[in-house]
Amino acid sequence: MSQATATLAAAPARQSPGSTGDAVFAFACRAAGVLVLVLLGAIIVSLFIGGWQAFSAFGAGFLTSTDWDPVQEVFGAGVSVYGTIVTAVLAMLVAVPFAFGIAFWLTELAPDWLRRPVGTAIELLAAVPSIIYGMWGFFIIAPVMADPIQPFIIDTIGELPYIGALFQGPPFGTGLFTAALILAIMVLPFIAAVMRDVFLTVPPVYKESAYGLGCTTWEVMKGVVIPYTRVSVVGGIMLGLGRALGETMAVTFVIGNANRISTSLFGGGNTIASVVALEFPEAGAGSLKLSSLLALGFILFVLSFIVLAASRFMLRSRLKG
Repeated sequence: MSQATATLAAAPARQSPGSTGDAVFAFACRAAGVLVLVLLGAIIVSLFIGGWQAFSAFGAGFLTSTDWDPVQEVFGAGVSVYGTIVTAVLAMLVAVPFAFGIAFWLTELAPDWLRRPVGTAIELLAAVPSIIYGMWGFFIIAPVMADPIQPFIIDTIGELPYIGALFQGPPFGTGLFTAALILAIMVLPFIAAVMRDVFLTVPPVYKESAYGLGCTTWEVMKGVVIPYTRVSVVGGIMLGLGRALGETMAVTFVIGNANRISTSLFGGGNTIASVVALEFPEAGAGSLKLSSLLALGFILFVLSFIVLAASRFMLRSRLKG
């Protein structure tokens, strides 16, 4: 072997110009991912440590207790957890069908000149601050609910067996149903925008093939578009559900802020977020009340995590099936 060949073989391999940038970019992405995990863990740990005084004082009964008496220093999360779950579920039951209808209309039925303005209007609704929704709900929606909507529902659906108990009671205008309605309006733009965007990702050849076989527009949506985009659609719904679970100011305005569990959807109640917003300024440092509020925050965090984990498990099962 010649001397030149030996010199080249002994020389270290020269890195390509882009290899350094790739290494820096990979490190930055890895660091960002680790930072998210660290922040998530820090939030969980801080909430748990802050709420430990309440957990140790009331035990497992803190989750189901309906007591909230700052004077006697007796606190429970039962009413707040109930209100959070009920309002979020009702909001999704109202918002998801409307969001699907909006996305379906924008992608399949609306004329081209109208799709962009309506789509922009939906996105602008998502940018409205929650306190504006709360004020609008309190001053506009709640009076309309008090008269004539709630009296009409009480006189009609409220007289039916079984489900009638859900729509009885005095028509105050505020309550769980009104809060759920405001939440539905708030999460509707998020879900509709996600559905519209994912529906547009379906390759046109798939839909054209279905139309060529004689399928109707609804059959194409049911047999082609929805199966192709179901993972992203469920992700959009979970995004809206996460927003509904943690919403604070809009719910605080219209839910009635009553510490009781009402069998009627027209009755007052509260949520974890609304209780924290109302009670936190009055909680002294190191007090049992402050610890109870932090414990409520930890429960809300766990509740949101369970919902997201369940959705991921459901999606994984469907993909395997």
